[in-house]
Amino acid sequence: MVSRRGETAHHSTSGVRSLESKEPFAEDTVVRLYSMTKPLTTLAAMQLVEQGRIQLKDPVAKFIPAFSATPVYRSGSIQKPTTEPQTLPMLVWHLMTHMSGLTYGFHNTHPVDAMYRNQGFEWGQPEGLDLAACCERWAQLPLVFQPGTEWNYGISTDVLGRIVEVVSGLDLEEYFQQHILGPLGMTDTSFYIDDANRKSRLAELYIPHPETGAATLAPAFLRRPERPSMLSGGGGLYGTAADYARFCQMILNGGSLDSERVIGRHTLDYMGKNHLPGNVDLEAIGRPLFAESAFVGVGFGLGFSVVIDAAASKVPSSTGEMAWGGAASTAFWVDPAEDLAVVFLTQLLPSSTHAIRPELKQLVYQALVD
Repeated sequence: MVSRRGETAHHSTSGVRSLESKEPFAEDTVVRLYSMTKPLTTLAAMQLVEQGRIQLKDPVAKFIPAFSATPVYRSGSIQKPTTEPQTLPMLVWHLMTHMSGLTYGFHNTHPVDAMYRNQGFEWGQPEGLDLAACCERWAQLPLVFQPGTEWNYGISTDVLGRIVEVVSGLDLEEYFQQHILGPLGMTDTSFYIDDANRKSRLAELYIPHPETGAATLAPAFLRRPERPSMLSGGGGLYGTAADYARFCQMILNGGSLDSERVIGRHTLDYMGKNHLPGNVDLEAIGRPLFAESAFVGVGFGLGFSVVIDAAASKVPSSTGEMAWGGAASTAFWVDPAEDLAVVFLTQLLPSSTHAIRPELKQLVYQALVD
C-alpha cells in the first residue's frame, strides 16, 4: 500500500494468505506485525515524555528497580560468565535507541543470546509470564555491553512497554487502545485476535524449509492468535495494511490524523533525528547481526531507523526517511521529503529470507514522476 500527499496511490495484493486453503491474500488480510509494533510503543512512551511523566534520561531502574543491579558481560562461558557492574545506568533513551545492552535470544551470536534461550526467551517467552515477570527475568541476565556504548537489536522496546504500563497504570493493550489505536481509527490492530471475523482474515505464518527452501508452516506456538500472557511492545501486534497506513499518515501529518492529535509535531521531528552518538550510522556503532534495517547510511532515532546518507546505502531513499520492519518480512517507511508512505505485508519468517525491502524501494521510487 503506497500513500502520497495524503491519498492512496497504490494498493494491491498477490498470492495467498494460506497455502493450505488457497485463500487469496486480500486487502483486509490480518498479519503478525512483529517489530512494526516498536514505533507504536516508542510513540506511547513519548506521549508520557510530553506529559512530563517520563524523562529520556531517567534510569530504567526508576520504573523497574530490578535493572539497577543488572550486570554487564565481559568474558567467559555461558555457565561461568565474567561480569562487571554498569558504569553508567541504563536510561530510557537507551531503550528507545537499542543502546541498552539488551539482546534477543534468536541472534545466536553472543554468549548472552544463549543465556536468553536457556531461560526460554527465543521467539517468545516461558508460558504464563506476563510483561512484568519477563522484565524481572531479563534484569537478572547480563547486558551484552555497557549501556550507551553500542547498538544492538533486542528486547529494549519490550522493557519500554513495561515502563509505559508502570507510569500510566494501564496494561499495554489498554494504553494503546485509549491513546493510539482508538484515536487513529486503527480498528483492525490489536495484541491478539478473539473474534471470528478477524480470525477468518488472518494469514498463516511460514518459514523456509531448511533443505528445500519451500514455505512451510511455522511452529504452532508462533501462529496461535489467542491472548498472550505477555503483551509485547517489541513485537506483539496484529494488523492490516490500511490500519498501519493510518499510523504512517499520522507521521507525515506531524502527529495528527482526522483532527485527532496523538503526539506533538516537534516531538515527532525529534524522534526522527539520528540519536546515535556523533551522528554515525549503524555500520559504525551497531553489532553486525540481524536487524530490520540496512546499516550503511542509516542511523537510528527514537523507535525508527533514520536515513542520514541516502547515497551511502545504494538503495533509493531520501535523507530523513523513517522506517522499520517485522520478523515476518513486513516493512514500512515514511519519506517526508516525498510526502510518501509505504506499507508491505507478508508472512515469511525470518525477514532475511528474501531481499524484499530494497527491491520494493526500487519499485516505488522509480514510479515517482513529479
